[in-house]
Amino acid sequence: MTEPATTPTLSRKGRNTKIALIRSGVEAMTTYGYNSANIESILKKVGVPKGSFYYYFKSKEEFGYAILDYYNSFFTKKLQQHLLNENISSALARIKAFCTDARNSMSEYHFNRGCLVGELMQDECLLPPDYPALLSNILHNWQHLIASCLRLAQQQHEINQQTDCNQLACFFWLGWEGAVSRAKLLKNAKPLDTFTQQFFNLIKSA
Repeated sequence: MTEPATTPTLSRKGRNTKIALIRSGVEAMTTYGYNSANIESILKKVGVPKGSFYYYFKSKEEFGYAILDYYNSFFTKKLQQHLLNENISSALARIKAFCTDARNSMSEYHFNRGCLVGELMQDECLLPPDYPALLSNILHNWQHLIASCLRLAQQQHEINQQTDCNQLACFFWLGWEGAVSRAKLLKNAKPLDTFTQQFFNLIKSA
């Protein structure tokens, strides 16, 4: 997924402003979702006049594409940082490291911000028509990274050799996204801790 083009060229100041808008948009949409994110508040926080928004983005829909692209890139790197970390020999420990990092990130924002993909999925019926497919593709790519790490866990004899790692990775994201939403609702880490503990208990006992 690539960020939609807006203008042929942008000055360095313009590029910096565009990135600042996207970052502010990530904050707003991980807090309030797509439909409740207020463009005027985003512009005000960055210090951009309302009329200038359309210099950078043709519409809120295009703005959302750029936000999704930015968030997906950031989150994929976070996943890879842990799941491909050769300094951690155990594959399951790598997944746990990701869970701990993500938990700490939510705690840092006092559980007011969730996962952008999860937030947008809750707005599914109100999203632009092609957003659901984009969200599904993002989740599929994240699922692939977890599945690859689970296959490494099989090679290390940490989990059952008969386990379907693709299905288990799908199960992981179903549970993790639910836990993130519940943690945001309750404003504490208990749902994340419960899911993480039960997930690893389940796969180890299997």
